Amino acid sequence: MKILIYLGMLLSTIGVFSQNKTANTPKYPTSFTVAKDGSGDFKSIQEAVNSFRDHSQVRVKLYIKNGIYEEKVVIPSWKPNIHIIGESKDGVIITGNDFSGKPYPNGLKDATGKDKFSTYTSHTVLVDAPDIIIENLTIQNTAGRVGQAVALHVEGDRFVCKNCILLGNQDTLYVAREGTKQYFQDCHIEGTVDFIFGKSTAVFQSCTLKSLSNSYLTAAATPPYQAFGFVFFDCKLIADSTAQKVYLGRPWRPHAKTVFIRTAMGKHIAPAGWDNWGNSENEKTVIYAEYLSTGEGAKPEQRVAWSKQFNNKILKQYSLANIFANDNPEKPESSNWFIIQ
Repeated sequence: MKILIYLGMLLSTIGVFSQNKTANTPKYPTSFTVAKDGSGDFKSIQEAVNSFRDHSQVRVKLYIKNGIYEEKVVIPSWKPNIHIIGESKDGVIITGNDFSGKPYPNGLKDATGKDKFSTYTSHTVLVDAPDIIIENLTIQNTAGRVGQAVALHVEGDRFVCKNCILLGNQDTLYVAREGTKQYFQDCHIEGTVDFIFGKSTAVFQSCTLKSLSNSYLTAAATPPYQAFGFVFFDCKLIADSTAQKVYLGRPWRPHAKTVFIRTAMGKHIAPAGWDNWGNSENEKTVIYAEYLSTGEGAKPEQRVAWSKQFNNKILKQYSLANIFANDNPEKPESSNWFIIQ
């Protein structure tokens, strides 16, 4: 009898613990809405991002209603797995006007003692967290032609940008961190000097790249150990009427890697194609290449001798599966991170 009473007490205690554990497990929302008119959960994008659960392992969707959002948006490293979806590509505009050399407001200084913005802090949107998706909206930096002024700055790994418009002048898109992988699909990106630059492995699928002045389209800083830098598939290169001589790229660092595959190139593309940034030593280390370029700007016979024209054999290395090779063999599904569900 004593044994039965003891077992009954034990089972009752376990039941209480189980109920308490269930009762104390919070449930977090998996979607939010931002609307400037107050009809959503938040009026600002940053306020919404700040509210998300830290280090979430569940994808959270953030829907943004049409409007002009004058914000400097930062998605910090501890806020991963956010999918931002605009109501319309032209109707949702995130805008800022910071630029390198602009004084911080009210005489403020940053943690390093600097009192002015730099290229690396001039962004309108900064993505520092991994596994972020941005879709169907516009990000712009309206500072004008005053030097480096970044619209979108991405440090996070496995980043996806789909059906977006990225507007700026010099240094519009900073695909920043080495070792990270980023994917841009069906985007319109425009700027002047080096308007796509950085260390990341970045793939651009079916994007339109618009040059606004005589300048350089890309400035990769690919580290030597990294197999791929910037890869453009089935893109279109267009230009403002004032841009008549644009180079496909120049090396921000000596081992820059940039490849254009099946790209339609306007007449604004310089026949030489590529620039060595005033250093002939860079010609020995860069990988600058094309495959089946078309249009008035496609002149393989006039390209600089140190660039390459790929053949079918080399092209096989440039599959998405190879470029975005799985970093975790124990989780094969993670190799498809760039496919939006």
